[in-house]
Order: sequence, then structure tokens, then C-alpha cells
Amino acid sequence: MKNTTPTYCSGPISRRSALQLGGATVGGLGLAGLLKARSLSASPMTPEPDTSVILVWLPGGQSHMETYDLKPDAPEAYRGDFRSIHSNVPGIDVCELLPLHARCADKFTLIRSIHHHSANHDAGHKRFLTGRIPKKPDGFVNDHPMVGSIVSRVRENRPNASGLYDYIVTGDGRVNNVDTFSFGAAYLGTRTHPFRISADPNADDFEIKNLSLVDGVSEARLDDRTALLNGLDRIRRDIDLSGMMDGGDSFNRRALNMVTSPKARAAFDLSQEPAKLRDRYGRHQWGQRALLARRLVEAGVSWVTVVMENPFVSGVEWPKNGTYNWDSHAVNAHIFDDFRVRLPIYDRTITALIEDIYARGLDRRVILIVSGEFGRTPRINSQTGTSTGVKQPGRDHWPDSMSILVSGGRMRTGQVVGATTRKGEEPVQRPLTPNDLWASVYQHLGINPEIAFPDYSGRPMPILPFGSPIPELDPIA
Repeated sequence: MKNTTPTYCSGPISRRSALQLGGATVGGLGLAGLLKARSLSASPMTPEPDTSVILVWLPGGQSHMETYDLKPDAPEAYRGDFRSIHSNVPGIDVCELLPLHARCADKFTLIRSIHHHSANHDAGHKRFLTGRIPKKPDGFVNDHPMVGSIVSRVRENRPNASGLYDYIVTGDGRVNNVDTFSFGAAYLGTRTHPFRISADPNADDFEIKNLSLVDGVSEARLDDRTALLNGLDRIRRDIDLSGMMDGGDSFNRRALNMVTSPKARAAFDLSQEPAKLRDRYGRHQWGQRALLARRLVEAGVSWVTVVMENPFVSGVEWPKNGTYNWDSHAVNAHIFDDFRVRLPIYDRTITALIEDIYARGLDRRVILIVSGEFGRTPRINSQTGTSTGVKQPGRDHWPDSMSILVSGGRMRTGQVVGATTRKGEEPVQRPLTPNDLWASVYQHLGINPEIAFPDYSGRPMPILPFGSPIPELDPIA
């Protein structure tokens, strides 16, 4: 990425922003920068291409050694229980518990050389999801915006015929708190927090409460905008606006658009999908949330995050030596027994999403990313399990190497980017950081990574401070 002065893009300047900018002149922005900021913010933004991102987020950090970067020739203390299998692309081997991945490897790319240095969950979430080295390594509250919030902010003036939010997160009840996974908007404000959906899309009574008509407003009164606005207080509490007036006003407008838009409401109607396709994804929360994500990007949403934590929502029995998310310490789980249950469910849902994206021609405008915050220690660590009371194998946090699946985005697929050592410890080919991935994502979305927004003190912060697009992910004709 070029080291140039960031492009400041704040949108119409409010009184609050003007005060921030005034303070920034003292802090080093300078008169020229202030005038440039005012000039740019006075002009409407150019509509961005009709492109989207689906991020499947695996909290806890999935093990690269048991999924996409197995080391069959490593010493026994490293290689684990599972063997690797060949795929339909020579040179791409995956875990034996991922046979459906092996059948469609020509439709995705594996990046095996992304790494960073934030080894705790909170720091790892913030480092990966914001493209910034965290100011505070502890805590999940962002000091910089999550990439989805940035995309939502940059695109907020883009025409959206569906009326849908541009940043939507779906997962279990833990997603209702925007800070659980560092999904927050930081200094961009609550108006770019994600619209969060924790209802079970596989349930017969699945309903997006925030899209249901507010109490006391009937279908016949959809045109009564005053009544609708008066009824949005309940929804505002659900979204946790934290009392910010600018965020509240913006939310009211967006929520009203969603309530009154037939296209927005239809996007959540999974009954429109063929039963066979719903079965292919899996009739459980993971599968139906992934299908919902495809429907949302197809309807025009720019960014959808699907949180996949607990695989036992699929109806399989939760093993005593299993764990809730992907945090496979030995004290939490017997990693191999847990993965014997977890990976077949994961295999089915992820490959259904990949194949569906390509079958519907969405691969040209949608990029899929599957990742957690880091990988796991290459060396197996045995400890006594908290639930089992017996010694069992596990792997600890390891940001020095991790594997990420990407698909779609008009990229050349059926390839592997980078490589790690024989023991999976660190990159030995094409070392990359999360910022390089985000640079490619911004390129896909048509967003200039040098755009900057004022932080809490009014200083302009580029949306990506460093990183360069990964050439292997560049779109092809």
C-alpha cells in the first residue's frame, strides 16, 4: 500500500464533527488538511460496486493443524490423530473429516501464511477484525472499528433498494452484545454497529423481531410514519444504541426502511428456498444461518457475519469432552474427539455455502471468508480436562500461523497461498498479515483503503494503516 496522506471522508459535517475537526487542527491535522476534509465531506460519495462479503467467524480460533494445514510428516507430538486426504485439485490436501471440502477445492483458496502476534482471544479478535494492533490487549471493546462497520460507514450513502442494513451479524444470543466478539464500531458511532440476529432461523416460528411490525401498528397503517417512529423505542433498546442521538436518528430511519420494505422482509423468508437446498446446508442453526447470509448478500447487503460457535445446535449429542467454541485447550476439550463431532457439521455447511454461491452466479460479486482469530499450537498439549477429570490432548492459542479459506470474489480458486514450516509453526512462504487480507477485501468492494475517519480526538485515521492486496486473490476477467 502506498504511504500517502489519507483521504478523509466523513460525510456531511455535523456540529460535533466540526468541533472535532477544530480540535484536530491543534493536534496536527493543520489548515490544509482541515480544508481538504471539509471539501471532501461536502461532496456526495460515489456509489460503490454491487459487491458483498460473507465472513464466517469461528470464535476461539480453529486449529489449522486439524483442518487446512495438516502435517503428516511431522513428529507425533505435532501431527495429531487425523490423516490428510487429496482433493479434486492436485496439491490441495485437507483433513479426512472434510470430504466435502475435498470435492469442491476448485472453488476455494486456502491461505496458510497469515499470522500476527496477539495471542489472547480479546487481543486476537481486535487485531484480526480491525486491522489494527490493539491499544489495549485486554477486553473486547474496540478502540478501532471492525471492518464491517467501516464498510457500512463508507457505503451508507449508497442507494439500497432493499432497505436492508449494510452490516448484519447472525449467531446465538452472544451476538446481541456487540462487544462479545469485537464487532463494534468504536469512533464511527452506533449508527454503524451491526444489525444483530440471534433468533434460530431453523425454527418454525423464526422471526426477526426488529422487522416485525411494532406494537399497535397494523399492516393498514404502514404509511403512518409517525406511528411507526413512535413505536421504534423497543427496537432501539434491542440494538443497544447507548443513547447517542446521532446514532438513534440514523437507526430510526434505517429501521423504518426495513419495516416498510417488502424486499427486506422477503430476504429473511427461508421458506422460499427449496427443501432440498435447505437440507444440503443442514437443518440447524449453523446451516440455516449460512443460507440466510447468502440470501442477504443476494438482496444487496454489503457485509454479513455468521458466527459459528456451538456445533451441537445441529442436534448431535454434546460429548462430555467437547467444547462450546473452537477454543480447543486440553482443559476445555479432547481436541480430536471434539473435532470428530464438529468437523462433519462444519464441512457440510461451509461447502453448501460455497457451492450455492457459485451455482447462483454470486461468486463474481461475493467474497466468502472463513476464519477465527488465530490458529492453535502446533505441538499438542495434554492436560486434565475440567469436565472429564482425565488427561486429554488439546492445542493452545497460536497467532504465529493460521489457515483461512476464501472463495468467490472473481478470484482464481483451487490454489494455496503461502506455507508453514514442517511442524506448522510459522510461515516460510508468503508471510502475510490480516491487513493484507483486508486490503484484498477493500479492493473487492471498491473501497479506497486510504480513506480516513476522525477518531475520538478528531485525528483522521485511515481505515487500513498498512497492508497490500494479496495478488493471488485479485479478480480475473
